[in-house]
Parts: sequence; structure tokens; C-alpha cells
Amino acid sequence: MDRRHFLGYSALGSATLLTGPIGCAPAHAPEDSAMTRQTGNEPFELHEATVAELQEGMESGQRTARAITEMYLARIEALNRRGPELRAIIETNPEALSIADELDAERQSSGPRGPLHGIPVAIKDNIDTHDQMTTTAGSLALEGSIPLQDSFVAQKLREAGAIILAKANMSEWAYWRGFKASSGWSGRGGQCRNAYALNRNPCGSSSGSGVAGSANLVALTIGTETGGSIMCPSSINGLVGIKPTVGLWSRAGIIPISHSQDTAGPMTRTLRDGAVLLGAITGVDPRDKATAASEGNAHTDYTQFLDEDGLRGARIGVARNFPDFDERVLAVFDQAVEDLKAAGAEVVDPANIPSMDNANVFSELPTRVLNYEFKANINKYFESLGPDAPVKSLTELIAFNDANRDREMPFFGQERLIASEEAGPLTDPAYLEALSTIQRHARTEGIDALMAAHNLDAIVAPTRDPAWLTDHIMGDRLQGGSSAGVAAIAGYPDISIPMGFVSGLPVGISFFGARWSEPTLLKVAYGYEHATNRRQAPTFVETLG
Repeated sequence: MDRRHFLGYSALGSATLLTGPIGCAPAHAPEDSAMTRQTGNEPFELHEATVAELQEGMESGQRTARAITEMYLARIEALNRRGPELRAIIETNPEALSIADELDAERQSSGPRGPLHGIPVAIKDNIDTHDQMTTTAGSLALEGSIPLQDSFVAQKLREAGAIILAKANMSEWAYWRGFKASSGWSGRGGQCRNAYALNRNPCGSSSGSGVAGSANLVALTIGTETGGSIMCPSSINGLVGIKPTVGLWSRAGIIPISHSQDTAGPMTRTLRDGAVLLGAITGVDPRDKATAASEGNAHTDYTQFLDEDGLRGARIGVARNFPDFDERVLAVFDQAVEDLKAAGAEVVDPANIPSMDNANVFSELPTRVLNYEFKANINKYFESLGPDAPVKSLTELIAFNDANRDREMPFFGQERLIASEEAGPLTDPAYLEALSTIQRHARTEGIDALMAAHNLDAIVAPTRDPAWLTDHIMGDRLQGGSSAGVAAIAGYPDISIPMGFVSGLPVGISFFGARWSEPTLLKVAYGYEHATNRRQAPTFVETLG
């Protein structure tokens, strides 16, 4: 894998009418059903609804959590496996309506718990829930697996009064499987489709989270990222994506790739909604030692940092040395830079990332680190499932895929799993040296050095090139530009905001910076979002051009 492939490696991370598992094909959809004929553009009462609007409706008595939940479940039924066949949701929560009823009763008796009370959320299928839903990372090898306890993310959502409505489809094993993978494809969920053009790819690995949020299948979604899996699908699906500093959100109970890079994060239609979700999930968790460093650096309310005039006087560095971006994306980005200036930012242009042309640092060594960490971490995850785990080791997973090639590997193989299986222990000097090298170049000699040299509040770059055609023969087109890799390797925060369109396909601008700088990034990103407001909902066309 060459340097541009890693920097474009943004695919990394992971029915019944109303509730329950959703199969890979709409076998039971009656051909004359009104839902079968839906295009996705029919009027929808909750179209682009924000958390604040949903709360206002419930507070006024005009809506209930049950009614909101029913509307989103009906929307999933209409668009996920029928109509545009988005395949963004793998399964819905059979308990969603009863949970909504309980939350409505609680609101009446004692008031709401907070801004997420009664709000439906879809989470990626690699985030554990100890309920009637399964957690599988999209793989048939974990079909039927119910973890022994909630992930910290699910626990915090429930405490906040959110309704975990569904599990979102994803690139199987968060894209850590085969060299010619198609983002958004999983053995359980099939191929997720981009709502802006159905033959285009949704990116990954948080593909279903991106499509479900953008297509208004749910109020809020959560994805996970290892090397761009929040940033890329957010950009390509016209969403706001927030990748927190590693350790701000606990990874306990999330099917892993890398303990040095993995994090979950919000994927929402507005930055305010993302900020609401971001604060709800923070907290020190004994099950994830990385969260210990968040004490004193985390907030339970990030909306306090949103400032419509947040760009005024801010020093923004423009990173121009990310390779291979489409010139049309760069033209949209140039306009975004002008928008930053018009909103009062002091722009340093260029403010380029050091060592970006070092292929060893930004391609070969990161892949080595992930090979080692995936093997160690996935085996620990299988152990956490207890003695009844469907598979108990990476070795067994590889054997399962080989034995079920027709269902699990009809389009691409499992070369990444095999490479990880061949990696040594985490005490191996080759691993330790690689980890130290890439983190030094991404952190102290990279983002930190650049920000200090220019006294920057944030760095900006285009997030990702537009969506490519889905191709099950050749796999993803990863040659295009991406800026997610450096912040991902560093474990630093990154926020993508819609910045415009290229030939009808959305593209985003990324704001990234130092460790624990979420408050500053939210302030400047909100200033940009308020000044430009570039998000447009998808229209579910079959193709473009």
C-alpha cells in the first residue's frame, strides 16, 4: 500500500414492519406495496429534524417519543430494504417502542433527563448492546452474538434517555478484511448505498451510520473511526462528523482494530446535534485506560462552545500538501477558505503538514501497527463474549470465512485478517518502533509543531474526494485525496463539515488540531457552518451524469 492509499484509507474503522432483524434481501416485500414504490422524496414529517426541534415537540405535547420512534421505524422500513434499498440499517430494536413509552411516562412524571431524552439513535454494528439486538461487525461469523454487557457508549446513551433504535450497516470488520473490499458491504447487511446517487459508494467503515443519518432514517447516528471511518462517510454523505481525541469516549465494548487509534464519535446533520451527543458519552471508564487522561479535559456539555461568530480572530492554517485531491474539490475548498476569511478568520495559507511526503511514516508503518494491534485486540474481544462466543479467536474467524466463502467472500478475500494473524505480539520491537515513529511524526513533529509554529487554533483541509462508483470486482477507488490520516494516527480530534458539492455529490471540510482541542474546533467549525450552511438532503437518484 503506497502513501496515497493510506491517506485515502478512509474506509477504516466498522424485516418486520417496525422492529427486529432485517435480512439481506427484501424477500417479503409485496410488489404492489405503496412502500415498494417510494422514492425517498415523499414528504416526511421529521425531515431534517434537529434534537432541539424534537425536544420542543415533546415538551409542547405535540409529539411523543413513541410517535417519533414510530415515524423513524416506518421510514427505515420504507427506504432501507424497499424504495431506494439503502441497506443502511442491519437490524432494529424490538424494544424500541416499549422504551419510548417508558421515557414518555418518565417525562410526564419527573421531566426529561436531558437533551437526548426520547431521541432515537442508530449505532454502528460494532458497538455492543446487551439487549435483543446482536453485535456482529457485519460478519456472519458473529451472527446471533449478544455481548455480556453494554458498551460504555450504549450505557451512556441509555443513561441520557436516548432510544437505541437500530444497528447500522458497516464495512465488515471495519474494513480490516480484504484488499479489494467495497466500503459499506458486509455479509449480514449487503451493500449499503449512497443516498445522493444509489450507484455510488457511501464510504466506510461507518457507511450505514452515514447513510442513515443523511437520509433521515433516524435522528442521530454514531460511527467509529480508526483511519477515517467517521470523516469519510460524513463528508461523502453530507453530514457533520466528529472524531474525538482518543480517550474522550471509552472504547470498551466496541469491536476493535487499534487501541492507539480507535474511537467512536457523532455523525449528525448539524454540528449542534453532534455537540449534544459528544458531551453525553464522555466520562472516565475503568474498562478503557485511555479515558483516564480525559479527566479535566472532557465536558458534559459541548454546546457551550458553539459560537456563530467563532471564526472572528481565529488563526486557521490551510494544509495544502495532502496529495491527489480532485481539482474540483480543491476549487470548492478554495471557496471555503475565502468563506473563512469573510467570517473573520486570520488565515495562514499554506500551513503544510510536515513529513507528508514520507511514505514510510504515512503508509507502510501505520499498516504494520494496525496488523499487530488488530490481532491482539480482536482476540481479547472474542474472549469478552464468554464461553458461548460464536468464534473464539482470529484463527477461528479466518477458518469460518474459508468455510463460508460463498456467503462471506463472494467479492473479496480476507488478506488483512491473514496478515494480522501472522503478526507477532505487542512486545515485538518492530511494532514498538513503528508505533513510536508514526506517532512522533503525526503528533510532536506534525500537528503540534505546525500549530506552534504559526500559533494556530485549527488546521483545515478538504476531508475527502467525492463518492466513487461501487465496484464489487475491483473494490474501492482509494487513490483520491483524503486528509483524515494524520489526525487519526495522532489520536487527535477532527471535525468534518459539509462545504459544497461536486457534480451533485457532497464534499466536506475538516477542522483538526491538538489533543483535547474539541472546544476550539467546535467553536471555529460552528462559525463556518453558520456562515455557509452547505448541507442539502439527498434525493436518492439512481445515478449522476
